[in-house]
Amino acid sequence: MSGSIKDFAALKSLRNELKAQEEQRKAAEAERLEREKQLRADTDLFRRSIGDVAPLTPTDKTHSPPPRPLPIAKHHLADEQAALEQSLSDEFNVDTLLDTDEGLSYAREGISSDTVRKLRRGHWVIQGQLDLHGMRREEAREALAEFLRNAVKRGQRCVRVIHGKGLGSINKEPVLKSKVRNWLVQKDEVMAFCQARAVDGGAGALVVLLKA
Repeated sequence: MSGSIKDFAALKSLRNELKAQEEQRKAAEAERLEREKQLRADTDLFRRSIGDVAPLTPTDKTHSPPPRPLPIAKHHLADEQAALEQSLSDEFNVDTLLDTDEGLSYAREGISSDTVRKLRRGHWVIQGQLDLHGMRREEAREALAEFLRNAVKRGQRCVRVIHGKGLGSINKEPVLKSKVRNWLVQKDEVMAFCQARAVDGGAGALVVLLKA
């Protein structure tokens, strides 16, 4: 008798489980149908809002993109710009900018006279030099521009430019002496310059103070 009761209880439990599964299946099916219904409604609404649509008539024309500009090397432009900035004019006259002392010193605006005095007395150690002896004017001009540019890159503050006394030139005139002064005044990195002391070259050289 007890065995029959157990079998009946197990059967009842199985039937309840199957019933629950069937209800879950029906609920899932109803949810799926509802989603499909909503999707159709949205599609109909979109079609009504845009109206009738006709396909575009095919054409034999092809659309070509506009021609691209010829490439210009950035390094080439940078080199040209650098050359322009570093160009030095022979027409520039520095005479009106020089102090009328025996050393014909020069100081950019904002540089104190005390700085020039220190430069004359050798206050700064000469960290580099350029010897222009034997160079033609164009060669000397290019060499000076390159020398100053590299000196600033290396962080040099005080340098010497040897232009010579002109003893080996025609008429014994120091051709490069005045040219070098004119060129130096045109360089933004030059803060001041003066004739070198006797021990540093005297009238044949200039001591130049560069931007810190």
